[in-house]
Amino acid sequence: MKPSKPYGTYRPFKNLKYLLEKKSFVLAPQNKEKPLANGFKHGQSNLEEEKRLFQEAMAGVAPIPCENASIDMHRANPAKVSDEDPEVEALAQLENLVRDGKGFVVSDTPEYMEGIGYGVNPDVAKRLHRGDFSIQAHIDLHGLGVGHAQEAFEGFLKWAMLSGKRAVLVVHGRGLSSPEEPVLKAKVKEWLTCGRWRKWVIAFTSARACDGGAGATYVLLRQRPATKRYRRAYHKKRMG
Repeated sequence: MKPSKPYGTYRPFKNLKYLLEKKSFVLAPQNKEKPLANGFKHGQSNLEEEKRLFQEAMAGVAPIPCENASIDMHRANPAKVSDEDPEVEALAQLENLVRDGKGFVVSDTPEYMEGIGYGVNPDVAKRLHRGDFSIQAHIDLHGLGVGHAQEAFEGFLKWAMLSGKRAVLVVHGRGLSSPEEPVLKAKVKEWLTCGRWRKWVIAFTSARACDGGAGATYVLLRQRPATKRYRRAYHKKRMG
């Protein structure tokens, strides 16, 4: 005699085979994102507008040609656990840093500075510091007084714009001998962010170590200045 089935046993898959054969069930429809009235999906309008503004600002900027770029296709070796004394290893790294700058990363220092213009993606400044854009001209303000430095700076940027130079280098020194903050370095930042040149700037950033590090600044210039209408739209977007 077969044992009776226990009362109340839960068997969720009892009719599964039958349902699959008969297909007597309906799958719940997936939630689809409803398009907006203007035909764009949520977020698509802003994305396309940002892309348009970025392309307009970057018109005419020449990135470094691919054939001049050095790309290491080899995969990095896994990090090995060092058996050396940590203090000895730290001293060796310090010696390499002092001797030839090996291991020095400008963007990791307190002296590093960067900024972007109206409606520009912050990644552009990172690319500028990384060296993705060919530097077409430079000026050395190091050793000049503020008045003469500003005059030279203004003349240089005017010449750069008339000559079609879009990526330039301004050498101002680190100002380590200044009693408070680096005077010329602070002034260059002020001229780029608060002065008449703000509407011409796409981005600026401290240079790489090979170009002067924190003692020099890369500047990426627009082909045309940001208009008042463009600037108002940018501020309105930020406010709201």
